[in-house]
Amino acid sequence: MTDPTIRRRIYLAGPEVFLPDPLAAGRRKQALCAAHGFEGVFPLDAALDLAGLEKPEAARRISLANEALMRSCDLLIANLTPFRGVSADAGTAFEVGFMRGLGRPVLGYTNTPLDLRRRSETARAGPALPFDCDSATVAIEDFDLAENLMIEMAVMEAGGSVVRSTIPPGAEMTDLTGFEACLAQAQSIMSRG
Repeated sequence: MTDPTIRRRIYLAGPEVFLPDPLAAGRRKQALCAAHGFEGVFPLDAALDLAGLEKPEAARRISLANEALMRSCDLLIANLTPFRGVSADAGTAFEVGFMRGLGRPVLGYTNTPLDLRRRSETARAGPALPFDCDSATVAIEDFDLAENLMIEMAVMEAGGSVVRSTIPPGAEMTDLTGFEACLAQAQSIMSRG
């Protein structure tokens, strides 16, 4: 049994770092974490001085800082809402795999009720992007999952389930209903020790 006086740290993965006010988005999630007895760790918590650095070096420092933050956390909650395509943000997907590789629980939510197959079919029906290699001859994963099976199975193996929410248009990146459901899952998982 874990010590209930120790505040477990949750890495808050997701594309919120790209929002117009990412720190406000992070603070909202951190406040919800605190209300549930956790410490929320937002990727921009690593206050880095990137002034004067070449872009590749700035990227390297951000990556290393985020990896250090993840190593300092007990679990991860990922916003898996589709971002810049039919799937979760690529950086968020990496973070899910990184934490899974560390053997730490990962949980996730998506603010769309559509499964990966339906989103992929919808995207395929529209105009093709010149750099997208998808075509009608390429299989679409079909497991009735919200996200790629590797991501969703990582969540399920941690004892959770990807929370799917139906959110009013325009609130997909800001609604925290699914996030709060993940916090409840985190409480259950952490109480088991």
